[in-house]
Amino acid sequence: MFGLVVALVTLAPPPPTPAHGDTTYKQLELFARVLSYVENNYVETVDQQSLMYGAIKGMLETLDPHTVFMPPDVFKEMKIDTSGEFGGLGIEIARKNDGIVVVAPIDDTPAQRAGIKSGDQILKIDDESCRNMELARAIQKMRGPAGKKVMLTIMREGFSQPREFAIIRDHIRIASVEGALYGGVGYVKVKNFQERTDLSLHKELERLRGLNGNRELRGLVVDLRNNPGGLLEQAVAVSDRFLPGNLTIVSTRGRQASNFTEEKSKERDTEKPYPMVVLVNAGSASASEIVAGALQDHQRAVILGTPTFGKGSVQTVIEMEDGSGLKLTIARYYTPRGRSIQERGISPDFVVGETENGPQAKSEQLREKDLKRHFKNEAEAEAAAEEAPLLKVNLPEGLKTWDVTDKMQDYQLKVALNYLNGANAPGRVTAKAPTR
Repeated sequence: MFGLVVALVTLAPPPPTPAHGDTTYKQLELFARVLSYVENNYVETVDQQSLMYGAIKGMLETLDPHTVFMPPDVFKEMKIDTSGEFGGLGIEIARKNDGIVVVAPIDDTPAQRAGIKSGDQILKIDDESCRNMELARAIQKMRGPAGKKVMLTIMREGFSQPREFAIIRDHIRIASVEGALYGGVGYVKVKNFQERTDLSLHKELERLRGLNGNRELRGLVVDLRNNPGGLLEQAVAVSDRFLPGNLTIVSTRGRQASNFTEEKSKERDTEKPYPMVVLVNAGSASASEIVAGALQDHQRAVILGTPTFGKGSVQTVIEMEDGSGLKLTIARYYTPRGRSIQERGISPDFVVGETENGPQAKSEQLREKDLKRHFKNEAEAEAAAEEAPLLKVNLPEGLKTWDVTDKMQDYQLKVALNYLNGANAPGRVTAKAPTR
């Protein structure tokens, strides 16, 4: 699953069978005729279910890349995804042109330990070529019982030729929230938005306060890097935790007027208004972008990193009678200020690359706009995100920082921590109290 915002909505039922002579009816008649020819005249006996599944998949492939049909086995795996446990390698992938590309390896999984990186092209899974392979098929081949080996043939910028990576499947348990404390400043990494993510975030913040001598945090870094999204309701709940009541978090608009929704924050369980930084990158998609956009629009947090993926659509999941599933794009979502992030993503307040040399090369950054049949952004393009000011660790003379940040390998986190500690005070932009 990648970049999925799942929402439960009431859909209009399919229209009644059109009258004879209607264009749709004629097309269905054509389909039935072709099906009859194939069943009766094809050189070998055909499997009717395979034909029907193939026809449905072909139909949906004329739509956007996030509308897909899932056979029962694939649909079952998708439901496992939202629970946070499955057997596999731990890779978030996407289709790019005719191939499969790694969006990000999940932290502390076989894929990350084997050295798989964001932007890697997967040429083969075991002995099967990934050229024109469906995303669901690629996921299915990498999933399976723990302890079994999967061979990935990888091409990467800088490789002179493809290399093979032998990876042993493991039981992937994705803890959606992890945290640490740095001198009174909290750090929480939200890996995806699955069931109970908001509850896990609440427990982690309480744990960090306990480590801080039961005192309130001096600031908080929320890390949404390489978070591919997940459940819309959990993205709303996480945003709500940092916003006072009655503020718009996200709105969704579909083709039908009845498909307009607006999610607002509630008065209860709101965190104290300590300073916040949200870290994002090209792997931050969908539900992650909802959180970053809400906190940015309400000036609750400063956004640091590189531009996000740019998936601004909402899908609903419909289970069919035979156990298969339909993931259907039903709406676009908008930030509190009415911004659509489709194609363009969330622009950071400060661009911070992975190293002091600046953002990653653009060629390695897969985004929504690179996917075939993606929706275009309706509004005029904003100023390019890369034009945002570049923030570096620049300690004023005489200001002491912690040794832990000096030794830290994660440059973007180092910048965020020093930012919250006033290391960039002369030119910093301070998050303001949210306005109603």
